[in-house]
Amino acid sequence: MRIRVDKENDSLYFRLDDSRIVESEEIQPGVILDYDENDQVVGVEFLGISARASQEELSSIQFQTA
Repeated sequence: MRIRVDKENDSLYFRLDDSRIVESEEIQPGVILDYDENDQVVGVEFLGISARASQEELSSIQFQTA
């Protein structure tokens, strides 16, 4: 899994695996899902993240596992 914060485009992207993206769909304003050839989600992009999180929150990402 890879996570990328793009300050220039004000976006946050989670890439779940390296499968080729064949389709993307904006499921609600500012939230885009990327699909592979098997219709599985392989990426999630959030646009306008500066309105959703502070720079401090974006500079440090915490992971939790259950």
